[in-house]
Amino acid sequence: MTTEVDYYELLECERSADDATLKASYRRLAMKYHPDKNGGCKDHEAKFKAVSEAYECLKDPQKRAAYDRFGHAAFKNGGGQGPGHGDFSGFSDIFESVFGEFMGGRGGRANQRGADLRYDMEISLEDAFHGRASEITVDVSGLCDTCEGTGAKPGTQVKQCQQCNGHGKVRAQQGFFMVERTCPVCHGAGQVISDPCRDCRGEGRTDKTKTLSINVPPGVDEGTRIRLSGEGEAGARGAPAGDLYIFLHVQKHALFERQGTTLFAAAPISFTTAALGGEISLPGLDGEAHVVKIAPGTQSGREIRQRGAGMPVLQGRGRGDLVIRLDVETPTKLSARQRELLEEFRLTETGDESPNSSGFFSKIKSALG
Repeated sequence: MTTEVDYYELLECERSADDATLKASYRRLAMKYHPDKNGGCKDHEAKFKAVSEAYECLKDPQKRAAYDRFGHAAFKNGGGQGPGHGDFSGFSDIFESVFGEFMGGRGGRANQRGADLRYDMEISLEDAFHGRASEITVDVSGLCDTCEGTGAKPGTQVKQCQQCNGHGKVRAQQGFFMVERTCPVCHGAGQVISDPCRDCRGEGRTDKTKTLSINVPPGVDEGTRIRLSGEGEAGARGAPAGDLYIFLHVQKHALFERQGTTLFAAAPISFTTAALGGEISLPGLDGEAHVVKIAPGTQSGREIRQRGAGMPVLQGRGRGDLVIRLDVETPTKLSARQRELLEEFRLTETGDESPNSSGFFSKIKSALG
């Protein structure tokens, strides 16, 4: 004797659930147990059929009312048409609304959309700062010039597939529900070509080399993606073309490093400039000379920030900052006079000139007792 599972239990819903709750639960369970997603597992297939049968019944107000009153007996012994009998159009619409995207839509030319393509492009940091207009050459499948993308020999006509009536899919009844498959005659195209074009062999597209203009806006960064709509691979037999995505890669710069809109640069300064103060000039990406004032007693590693001297904001206003790190350079080659002057300076040192170093050695002496 076959055990009949309660429809509400199958759908994991309360008997008071509204239509929206029933539909949401059915969609979730149907996706979970669909055979195509579970390697053809028999148990999942059976569960999928049972869930579909339950929803087919409960989505209909009249059938649901009969089921709520009489249970499964409402559809036995002439008690009405059960969910596994009669008109299947309702379930086929449900099936298509739930699995249409998963199974590739309604078929036809929409399924033959061309593939998206990727192009990697290197630019300099100056290009990223100012923007750049350039041209690229790509090898891509384009519309066949001979047949103008139809796939048929010039002078002949493309005919609608009689097997699927141009839908690209055929339906067949299996047990309690309808199964939709790609048409075996037109292979989902919805059309049949009796006399294909010789140049493209019925595909409607051929390999081509295209030159495209690219406008790189100011402020782009590593990995920025530019989309060229319709410049990807052409679709089969006149279907829409895919898109071309340009991925930008910014080359390393000899002077600047970048983090977002902030530029960083390391500038060596002499120890006399660090001690006495002064200024240095740094060329910027904007072509201007940025003068950096150095205060007397500047220590190595100090950072000076110049507002608005960094990278432009992509598709926005303003610029980031320029951060300059000062590295004090100790001289390695001294003339006799320079050495003499430094010796005189050392003789006059009291420790107050370099409080950090003198304080450090005082701590060492104290620690050693």
